[in-house]
Formats: sequence, C-alpha cells, structure tokens
Amino acid sequence: MAVQGVDHINICTADLDQCKAFYCGILGLEEGWRPPFGSPGAWLYGGGSPLVHVSLTDEARNGESAVDHIAFAVKGYDEMRGKFDALGMEVDAYDVPDTPAKQLFVTDPDGVSVELNFSDGT
Repeated sequence: MAVQGVDHINICTADLDQCKAFYCGILGLEEGWRPPFGSPGAWLYGGGSPLVHVSLTDEARNGESAVDHIAFAVKGYDEMRGKFDALGMEVDAYDVPDTPAKQLFVTDPDGVSVELNFSDGT
C-alpha cells in the first residue's frame, strides 16, 4: 500500500448553507454530485474532484480538533485578497521567504483555519 495523496477533507457544520457559501461563494469551489448517504451534506468540487465534504451536525464544533489548518493550492492572489477585504474578513497574509510564493490565512464559518497557497505569487 502506498498513499497517493489527500482525497478530501470533511467539515462538520451546524449551518450547511453558510458553510457552502464560504467554500463555494468565496473560495470558488462548486457543489456537485454526492452519493445518497441518507444524511444531509454536500460535496464541494475543485479541479473536477470532490475536495471538501460537508456533513451537517446538530452542534457547531468551532474548529476544535487536532488538525491545525487545511490548505489549498490556488491562483488569483489579488482577486482573492480583494474579495476577503470587500467582505470585511480578517486575513493574515505572508510572503514565503526565498520564494515567489504568497499565502493567505482565513477562518471559515465553522472556525476552521484555511490556508491559500499562491505558489507563483499571483
């Protein structure tokens, strides 16, 4: 057996619409096909793959787990930074030393820290 890569992440939320609004409306993922599991949720796609699975829970968990953050490889630094600023979202921005890369860190509605990596700085 050999690990091939990360298949998906799962976010537990008490507000499915708010969670989808963040990942789709702000980050640009798209809601797509999801097997009929019998419980509410959504699969959010990027690059043709269901990267974020969202599960509806009775109570908000507020990002509390052993996982520190999730990260996405993205393009469009200025556009994304402008979107966060227009929404009044708190953003931590970093230049990665000795590389052209830039990073933005935001928090999703469920308290999960989200890192956006712009490998070429754009």
